[in-house]
Amino acid sequence: MLHPDELSALRVSLQVAGTAAVLALPFAVGTGYWLARTRSRARVLVETLVNLPLVLPPVVTGYLLLVLLGRSGPLGSWLHERLGLSLVFTWGGAVIAAMVVSFPLMVRAIRLAFEGLDPRLELAARSLGASRLSAFFTVSLPLARPGLLAGALLAFARSLGEFGATIMIAGNIEGRTRTLPLAIYSLAHRPGGLESCWRMVLLSIACAAGALLVSEWLARRHEARP
Repeated sequence: MLHPDELSALRVSLQVAGTAAVLALPFAVGTGYWLARTRSRARVLVETLVNLPLVLPPVVTGYLLLVLLGRSGPLGSWLHERLGLSLVFTWGGAVIAAMVVSFPLMVRAIRLAFEGLDPRLELAARSLGASRLSAFFTVSLPLARPGLLAGALLAFARSLGEFGATIMIAGNIEGRTRTLPLAIYSLAHRPGGLESCWRMVLLSIACAAGALLVSEWLARRHEARP
């Protein structure tokens, strides 16, 4: 049985990871499709910017988000003055941190899904009178759906394990921003708490492994499609 604080950490983790995956999906679809189809020289620059969170230390990513979204930051000050929004040390900040660190994995899976589609299918649809946008939504997007779901699940799994960027921008507030990794960190630094972490550790492994297994199954299903 899980304690109430462990259940709270699980709830926050699932909410943050799920929201981050859903909100990032439209941007990842647009970016992945553009990277799969474009021949622009700017592709290398865009790929570098998209994949940068993969190689940056998560704490550095969190610091940059804190500078950008803080009340004195260029975007944070505008949000606070115009909309009255403050994202630092809030649940929304945790969602943004999860979105940023998981976005490269989602884009990569979606780009590979679109690259596996024959571009002539879109050309055939357009030759029959469909616009480019209509061909995308009626032909390419449905065929790439398993890859899109696989990318979303990969991002979900990555968001479940996010720690560094989250603690920088969202803090470690119990019941609001304390996810499973933050709860494990907090408990492990209490006297005698190291032995009590095993339930949340196993829970984290189970959630991440489940998401990865479903993502791998969807990816294999997409690759096996004729």
